Amino acid sequence: MNQLICTCCQATYPLDDPRWRCECGGVLDIEFEATFDLAKIAQRPPSMWRYREAIPVWDDINIVSMGEGFTPLVEVTLAQRAILIKQEQLFPTGSFKDRGASVLVSKIKELGIREVVEDSSGNAGAAISAYCARAGINCHIFVPEDTAAGKLAQIQFYGASLNRIPGTREDTARAALKAAEKFYYASHSWNPFFFQGTKTFAYEVCEQLGWKSPDTLILPVGNGTLLLGAYLGFSDLLKAKITEKIPKIIAVQAENCAPLCQAFRENLDEIPPTYKKETLAEGIAVAKPVRGKEIVAAVKKTEGDFIAVSKEEIEASLKETCQRGYYIEPTAAATVAGVKKYLPCSRPGEVIISAFTGHGLKATEKMLKLLNNR
Repeated sequence: MNQLICTCCQATYPLDDPRWRCECGGVLDIEFEATFDLAKIAQRPPSMWRYREAIPVWDDINIVSMGEGFTPLVEVTLAQRAILIKQEQLFPTGSFKDRGASVLVSKIKELGIREVVEDSSGNAGAAISAYCARAGINCHIFVPEDTAAGKLAQIQFYGASLNRIPGTREDTARAALKAAEKFYYASHSWNPFFFQGTKTFAYEVCEQLGWKSPDTLILPVGNGTLLLGAYLGFSDLLKAKITEKIPKIIAVQAENCAPLCQAFRENLDEIPPTYKKETLAEGIAVAKPVRGKEIVAAVKKTEGDFIAVSKEEIEASLKETCQRGYYIEPTAAATVAGVKKYLPCSRPGEVIISAFTGHGLKATEKMLKLLNNR
């Protein structure tokens, strides 16, 4: 049961095999039976590692943690409707990516790997850099040349080697894949252990609701690290008979880069080629998501939907949210815009969960530019 399995050819490998991709080139998932001892969980510190038996890191000595997780679940009124939002912007590095980084770097440490590479538009690179610094692991981060200066500074202050790549986000990914021929690929999209961290979002939501599943999740999607993690987490809870359902998933993309939304709407077998235009939501502007088919399948399985939001809707939601005291980055505001578009279709009494995925301080230059443009 504890194994890596290819999503393409179904080949399997031992869970402690230090590989991040199948020999056929396919994406790997993890088959692992998560268990939940609710009495033990209740007695543990309020971090994501309270769900210890649901995370495939074998020895506690290898856990790399900064107390991350169990972020507040707060009631926020949008469009005259109260919904619940997880404040994922309050993580140590300022985004939910710390969930995946904590588990992935813990597993890297357990495997005895001493040097890694990762590519990112900023937040995942910062998270992997921080946890590698904590673990004493050498880290090479590849980012697009136009990545926000604040995120670049964060990555470098953690001690990572920074590589700025000209061209598109996809050019950056290709450069990282080349480097991965030499170093272990600590990728937030390719590496399945990252999703073993982001799935704890679902566990926390469930516990904070009194061990119940919400009706609906509204989450942003680029590479799908939070959405697929949440789907995996709620699947674990359903299998363990903690809950009776997986919530409906509503996926939010930016109109200027929405290949998954197009594939869903047109019922395509493949994710269509997309030319990425400028968008405020750089964190979800992924033209060729590695796990695109998995993301669309997860939304379909939950009878969910995709919503695309415009630049104007993102900016309006950013202003509204910040003026309520929540300083979030523009990518997080895209999700708020998606929530507002979904609410007119919602049912009375529907329990809706969303998330503030990143802190506004990570995008200071972009925030200042928006102020100046006004």
